[in-house]
This record gives sequence, structure tokens and C-alpha cells, in this order.
Amino acid sequence: MDIREITVLAGTDKQGHPEPVKELTIRKGDVLVLAGPTGSGKSLLLSDLEQLANGDSPSGRQVRVNGEIADPFSLRITASLSQNMHFVMDLDVASFIHLHAKSRGLETNNSVAEVIRLANSLAGEPLSPGMHLASLSGGQSRALMISDAALISNAPVVLIDEIENAGINKSRGIEILSTEGKMVLIATHDPTLMLTAPRRIIMKNGAMSSLIDSDEWEQRHLEHFFRIDEILAGIRQDLRQGKRLDEKTLNRLKTLQGETDGQ
Repeated sequence: MDIREITVLAGTDKQGHPEPVKELTIRKGDVLVLAGPTGSGKSLLLSDLEQLANGDSPSGRQVRVNGEIADPFSLRITASLSQNMHFVMDLDVASFIHLHAKSRGLETNNSVAEVIRLANSLAGEPLSPGMHLASLSGGQSRALMISDAALISNAPVVLIDEIENAGINKSRGIEILSTEGKMVLIATHDPTLMLTAPRRIIMKNGAMSSLIDSDEWEQRHLEHFFRIDEILAGIRQDLRQGKRLDEKTLNRLKTLQGETDGQ
């Protein structure tokens, strides 16, 4: 089935009031961020999409696939990545990719090499074919699953729930998924991720409160956030390796702050 778009029809907030955003449509290649405080309903919206809700979830929302009601038991359209992912298969990385590629009718030898190559472009720690799945770090697991979702999985929708601390190149991962024609929805508290996406849905009190299009001013200043993220990632890596925080790194952050204040 060629899935061109997914539409979410509004339900109600936690008190039963109608959601302000009446309809949300996501198309191939779209990246949408779900923003809001803890408990605002981000995870429930992702769950509604995953379960193809039809008025039968706590939110009362209805999900339409290409404008039609879809049977959640016969149509699986989502791949999900969460902050707390754990593999339960007793396999090494190469065997896992090989089996998944084979189940999709893909060339397995090329798939293993390509998935690992792409995963290693995202992860702070490199993966190798012989590494056991259970031994992977959180960042390695997320990088592997993003790469797998982009290159092997036929799920048109990728749901990402709070991976800002997963130790991967987040913006690169999202770019890869959207380039492959996936519809990507990300629940996050990370300001850089919020600004990376062209659109963000603001969740409040269990409801889709507002839909915001990122504007030119935000995009012009996004580079500052990327540079701050890069410096903080370097600090994180240095501290993990037993190094001390130095004045040079702090001065880089202060310089960025000065550049932002001057604009």
C-alpha cells in the first residue's frame, strides 16, 4: 500500500474539551516535532498514531491513512524509537540486519554493510558486525535502529520519543529518515530538535494546542544551537574520558553567547 499521508482528526483534552488543532496532516518526507512539558500528551499522540486510533483511545482522536479508516490489525505503518530501547534477540549486529533484510526480500550482504556504515555516521561509538545486540550502548542502539528504519524497514512513519540524550547525531538522523521519504514525528524537550523541524505541534493538557511553522528568523539562528550542541558534545566526551573542563572550551561558549546577543 502506497501511504501518501496520515491525518489525525482532533479529539479532546484531559477535561474532555475539544482540541484547538482540529486536523493534523503529515506527508512523505515531513518532519514534525511534538513539544510541551512532561505530561502534556506527547506520548499519547504518538501512541494514537501507532495504534491507528479511531475514537477508541483516551484522547478520542481518529487517524486516517490516505483519507480512509485503517485496520490496525492488518496494517502496521510505524517504526518506533524510544529513549529506553532494549534488544531481546540473542544475535550479533550482522545477524540481526541479515535477518531483517531477508524478511524484506533485500540483498542481505550489501544491507549489512550499508546499515552499519550509516549507523556509524550517527553514533559516537562505532558499531562492528560481530558486536552482540545486548552489549550495545544506548547511542549505538538508537543509531542502529535509525539506520535500519531508513534502509530496511518499509514502515512509512517513524515515531521518535525523546532521544535527545541518546548519544547520536540527532539532526543527521532525522535528515536521513526524511530523505528516505519517511514521515518523522519526534516528541522532544531539545530546543535544537524543535527548531530543526519545519513544523512543531505544541501539546498542552493532553491536547494539540497549536501548530507552529518555523520561520526564517528561527532558521537563521539555528546554526548557533548546532554549534552549542557540538561544544557540549565535546565536553561530554572529554569528561567521560577523564579530562578536565578547560577555559578554552568555556570561552568558546561565551563567544557564541556574545555573537547571539549581538544579533
